[in-house]
Amino acid sequence: MAHDELPEHVRRNRAAWDSFAADYAAPGERNWASNEPTWGIWGVPESQVGMLPADLDGKDAIELGCGTAYVSAWLARRGATVTGIDNSPAQLETARRLQREHGLEFPLLLGNAETVPLPDASFDFAISEYGASIWADPYRWIPEAARLLRRGGELAFLVNGIVLMLAVPDEEGVPASDRLLRPLFGMHRMEWPDTEEVEFHLPHGEWIRLLRKNGFEVTDLVEIQAPEDASTRYPFVTLDWARRWPSEEVWKAQRLG
Repeated sequence: MAHDELPEHVRRNRAAWDSFAADYAAPGERNWASNEPTWGIWGVPESQVGMLPADLDGKDAIELGCGTAYVSAWLARRGATVTGIDNSPAQLETARRLQREHGLEFPLLLGNAETVPLPDASFDFAISEYGASIWADPYRWIPEAARLLRRGGELAFLVNGIVLMLAVPDEEGVPASDRLLRPLFGMHRMEWPDTEEVEFHLPHGEWIRLLRKNGFEVTDLVEIQAPEDASTRYPFVTLDWARRWPSEEVWKAQRLG
């Protein structure tokens, strides 16, 4: 799809992530160099989160919004045949450099996870960690994930906790407090002052209805508590806050029909 034909939020997010890409190169390098997955802004170990299926060997997997593709690398090292797709050319440039450095090749597609240029029922597993899961419209990317997955296929995605999105201020660099600042009802598209990107967040009930409508059964919702000794470079939430309320959550679902 030509750039001018992309949805407005996709164009804006491409420009934003091309500008952010340099800041994510070093974290990408660290994660590529590690064989043990850690998730989210607190680096919570896979053993506590369970984002990945127990057995990926021989499975076809896709990462929706792969960024620097370290998650795809973790999948490939566990025996999966992986495809990554991302909206940012600059992020994919870093991903391809890291593929060369680590000698690990798999397809990386430039594209919008709301319209993936691949056949129906191509994959056994789909995953998104702060990729399509918050920068693509869920009313578009969830049906697309359902289309891409085979019967019995699994979906896992990590997003900001819903309580955090109700409590984080508009001002950049100011952390969430114990006060609710915006309504839960009608939550969907969110924009921030002085930034280009467009995010999408849904209440829990709407996530459940959307997943069920598209043939998924919700198998788990993991509300993540930051570890006691954790730290993060992101200023919008403190460790104390994330020890009291979930700043991140993982949804897991299975494609039934």
